[in-house]
Amino acid sequence: MSIGENIIQMVSSLLSWIYSRLGISSLAFIINPLISATVMFGFIAVFVMFLVWMERKVSARMQSRIGPNRVGPIGLLQTLADAIKLTIKESIKPAKRDKIPYFIAPIVAFVATFMGMVVIPFDRGVVVQDLNVGLLYIIAITSFTVIAILTAGWSSNSKFALLGGFRSAAQIISYEVPLVLSVVPIIMMTGTLSLSGIVEYQRQAGYWFIFPQIAAFIIFITSATAEANRAPFDIPEAESELIGGFHTEYSGVKFAMFFLGEYIAVVVSSAVAVTLFLGGWLPPAFCGFLPIPGFVWFLLKLLLVIYLIMAFRWTFPRLRVDQLMNFGWKVLIPLSILNIFFTAVVWFWLFGKGTP
Repeated sequence: MSIGENIIQMVSSLLSWIYSRLGISSLAFIINPLISATVMFGFIAVFVMFLVWMERKVSARMQSRIGPNRVGPIGLLQTLADAIKLTIKESIKPAKRDKIPYFIAPIVAFVATFMGMVVIPFDRGVVVQDLNVGLLYIIAITSFTVIAILTAGWSSNSKFALLGGFRSAAQIISYEVPLVLSVVPIIMMTGTLSLSGIVEYQRQAGYWFIFPQIAAFIIFITSATAEANRAPFDIPEAESELIGGFHTEYSGVKFAMFFLGEYIAVVVSSAVAVTLFLGGWLPPAFCGFLPIPGFVWFLLKLLLVIYLIMAFRWTFPRLRVDQLMNFGWKVLIPLSILNIFFTAVVWFWLFGKGTP
């Protein structure tokens, strides 16, 4: 049993004892999911604040600057100060907005990305809900961000916000296709949609899928970066063209929810990349003897992939909208289909299909 499973078992035993003492054991099926969601939200909130600090430090390093260094040690509390500022900031709303969709859009954008974390296995047995269709669930639930972004642009009663919303919808839908196609070879090789099952397959096979599927990994990371509206694919939020894109008319807490949702989308896509291509919680072959818990390996790999996505932002210039669409439809999608065909030929015809 892994360290993560031992921790989960200890916590479950403690909660069962508390429920029995309080006489609420019959309500465990309601309380346990609420506790899991609260713990996950707390982890995500702290982790995202660290990522904002990390990105500012990475960008400063790449541009020969210092970055945040005033609030807290080495500037670690700067993001907390920014979060407090956004929370107490006045919320300015357009007078002729469509009130209900305007209010709901940032909530949907945040919740849709947050729910993707529910099926991410941080270690063996350390997952909120281990669905046998976990990969399909993530693809489906994160697609709701398109609806939220379109709703935000339309309900703001602003031409800039509306144009940003339509741009974002076109971009996300376009890059959703190569992203889904890039994971098809993994499904073909493992025969499962369970994220835990894919990690177990890599453990039994003795290799990570990034080696036989390096093309799929590159396509996945590129498409995930575009889906999160991250530079160089941040066309919907192109400040020089559209002021702020679909969230131009949002401020205060509502803007913070869009901002938080974007970073959670990066975390979810990076976590899926770690699970599918980098062995999830499995240690590197030459480090297997180290007594390091699996969830620590997972977080280290997660930070590595997120750093790669952050480096994209400060390395490549922003694409024009026509270049962005052409790259998705004329480059990534054909490469994804070609990779599926190559996997089918090599994996099934030459080596045969079978579990390791």
